[in-house]
Parts: sequence; C-alpha cells; structure tokens
Amino acid sequence: MAINLYMDHNVPRVISDGLRIRSVDIITAYENGTSEFDDSELLDRATELGRALFTRDYNLLQEATKRQRNAVRFSGVIYAHQLRVSVGTCIRDLEIIAKAGEPKDIENRVEFLPL
Repeated sequence: MAINLYMDHNVPRVISDGLRIRSVDIITAYENGTSEFDDSELLDRATELGRALFTRDYNLLQEATKRQRNAVRFSGVIYAHQLRVSVGTCIRDLEIIAKAGEPKDIENRVEFLPL
C-alpha cells in the first residue's frame, strides 16, 4: 500500500503537478478547502484522511515535534526547506516515499528531504 500525500498551502503547484504526472496520490490544502487552517488543524486534517503531510513551512515542524513529545498520533510529516531543496528533488524524493513506503513507515515521524 502506498503512502498518500497531503500538500499544505506552502507547496508550489509545480510539485503537485509533477507528482500527479508520476501517478502519486495527492490532495492539496486548496482542493480540500483547508488552505486557511493553522498548522495544528492542517495536520489533524491530513491525519483524518490518512495522508502524510508534505510541507515547506518550518513552523509546522514545531507542531509535529509537540505531538511526538506528547504521544499524539499523526500520519507523518515530510519537510523540505524552501531554498535548499529544489522542486525536482522534492518530486523525485516524494515519489520514492509514496511508492516505496507504507503508511505505518511514516506515522508519527518527520522525514526531511532530500533523502
């Protein structure tokens, strides 16, 4: 079973489009009507849908860390720095994670790109 992804509102559309071309199952915060949600609500929504949250927002890491420390379940966060990780690298690495992984592999974890 693949890892399905939830793209937060800070992710450029070109990344989402690139993943869709590669048949990766994604949904964006804009498509889901959550683009105005705060970090906690966004992570809750991704978890409700059983999707790992991909973000380029450093502040979302604080929310994930808080949940890890308090043993609050979440479906996983994948983070790529906005300036240090290219669009192409994001697409390549997210495709690998999505197609090679299982949801349990990323649950309650934070993964950093590049791999």
